[in-house]
Amino acid sequence: RQALAGGEARPITPPFGDAASLAVSPDGRFIIYVHSDGKDDAIAICDTEGKHWPQRIATASDFYMHPCWHPDGKRIAWISWDHPNMPWDGTVLHLATLDVDRADLPALRDEEGIAGGKSVAIFQPQFSPEGKGLAYVSDETGYGNLMLYDLEHGASRALTSGEEEIAQPGWVQGERTFGFTHDGAAIVYRGRTGGQDTLRRIDLATGVVEPFAGQLEGYLLFSQISPSPSEDVVAMIAQGPTVPPRVVTCASGSHPRIHRFSTTETIPQGDLSVPEQVTWRSSGGEVVHGLYYPPRNEAFVGRGLPPAIVQVHGGPTSQYTLGYSAQAQFFTSRGYAVLQVNHRGSTGYGREYREALKGNWGIVDVEDTAAGARFLSESRRADANRLVVMGGSAGGYTVLRCLTEHPGLFRAALCLYGVSDLFRLALETHKFEAHYTDSLVGQLPEASAAYRERSPIYSADRIVDPIAIFQGEEDRVVPKEQSELIVESLRRRGIKHEYHLYPGEGHGFRRTETIEAFYRDVERFLRENVLFA
Repeated sequence: RQALAGGEARPITPPFGDAASLAVSPDGRFIIYVHSDGKDDAIAICDTEGKHWPQRIATASDFYMHPCWHPDGKRIAWISWDHPNMPWDGTVLHLATLDVDRADLPALRDEEGIAGGKSVAIFQPQFSPEGKGLAYVSDETGYGNLMLYDLEHGASRALTSGEEEIAQPGWVQGERTFGFTHDGAAIVYRGRTGGQDTLRRIDLATGVVEPFAGQLEGYLLFSQISPSPSEDVVAMIAQGPTVPPRVVTCASGSHPRIHRFSTTETIPQGDLSVPEQVTWRSSGGEVVHGLYYPPRNEAFVGRGLPPAIVQVHGGPTSQYTLGYSAQAQFFTSRGYAVLQVNHRGSTGYGREYREALKGNWGIVDVEDTAAGARFLSESRRADANRLVVMGGSAGGYTVLRCLTEHPGLFRAALCLYGVSDLFRLALETHKFEAHYTDSLVGQLPEASAAYRERSPIYSADRIVDPIAIFQGEEDRVVPKEQSELIVESLRRRGIKHEYHLYPGEGHGFRRTETIEAFYRDVERFLRENVLFA
C-alpha cells in the first residue's frame, strides 16, 4: 500500500505465493484477489490496512480469474475452472454473498454457479453501476458474446449475437474487453472479426448496437476498455498496423487524447507496411486465415518477387491481429514480405475454428503453414525459392515440424525456443498448462504413439534446411535441452545451422542487449542463407 502523494510502500499481505487480479471493495476496506502458491489457487481476501492475515475464501477449483465486487460491497463474482480444461475450453461463473458484519475479514456464504460449464467459456464478469445486473462474455453460441444476468430474477439474456469475438483467451489475468458507461445505461465493448477490432456501444434499454462515435481512424485494435465512472469518456490502449500502442481517452464525437506513447514513433509512415487480411486453402481444402505484409521502404524499390517470412504464432491458442507488429515491420522495411499465419486452432474466428486443433497439434498447424507458403508463391506475392518459416515456443514447434514434414519447401528457418519433445512438454510444464497437451495431442500414456510421431526430436534427421535456433538459458517452459537435442542432430549430420543461447533469458527475450543481438543475428543469417545464398 502506498499513498498517491508518495512515501514508502508497505506490504499488506505476507510474502507468500503470488497475487493477481486485485479488486478493491467499493468502500475501500478490502481487496479480493487470485492467490497462487504454484500448487493451489484460490480467491483470497485481505484488508487494505494489512491488519488481518489474508484468508482464502474459495478453494474448490484448480484455477480462478476475474474476481469483482458488487456496488453494495456485499456480493462478489469470479470465474473458475478445473484440469484438464484451459480457460477457453470451459469455465464457471460464480456469484456469492459476503458476511461483512464481522470484526475481522468477511466470510463467504451462499455461493452458486450461474453460467458456464465444462464446454462453455465465460470471460470478464462485471456488475452494473446501479447493481441490478452482472455482465459477462460467453461463447455458448460458438463466439464470445455479451450476456447480462438479472440479479433479481436470476436469469441471463444475450446482449449481442453474431460472429464477432468479444472475449480473449485467458492467458493472463485482468484483461478487459468491455465496460459499463458511468450511468449504467450502456456497455462499450470491442468486437473482433478476424484480426480487426471495432469499438461499439450497446444501449441496454433498447438493445441498439452502434459504433462508438469517437474519431478513431488508424486504430484497429483495442484493449483494456475502461469507461469513466463519472463521464462519457472511455480509456483504452489503442493501436493499428502503423500506430504502436498508445494509452488514449476518447469521448463520443471527438478525437482521442493521447496520454502515453509506448515507443518514440520515429519511423516515417511511408516506411510502414499495411497488412492485408488474406485466406487460402489448406491441404484438405479448409479455409485458413492470415495477414500479408508487402515489403515497404520508400528509399528502395525491389526487382522481382520478394523473399518472405512465414510467421507462426505461439500459444498455440493465440492470434495475429491488425495491431502494431514491430517484428513484421523490421522485415518489411528490409525488403521481405511477411505472412502471419492464423492456422486452424487460432482464436478470433469462433470456437469451431479454434477447436480444429484439438488432437491435431503438429498436423493441421503444419499443413496450414505449408499451404500458406505455397499460397505466397502461387499468388505471386513472394519468391518460391526464398521462403523462410519463423516461430517461437508453440510456433517454434510448428517450424520444426514444417522442416521434418516438408523438407525443401523453405529456404531457411528461424526457431525461437521451440518445443522439440512433446513428452517433456507434457510431463515437465507448469501447473497452468499441465494438461494442455491432453487436448492438443491426447492423454498419456494412451497417446504415446502420437507424441512420439509428432515430436521433432524423433524425426530430426529429416531436417535438411538451414536453421537458426534461439534459446533463453533460463527458460523453464521450453528448457534449453529441447533446443540442444535438435542442435546435436544437426551438428552430427553437418546440416547448416546456428545456435544462439542467451544468458539470463527465459521464455521470451526481455533484455535490450539480447533483443539487439537477436535481430543482428537474424539479419545476418538471412543475408547468408536466403538473400545471397
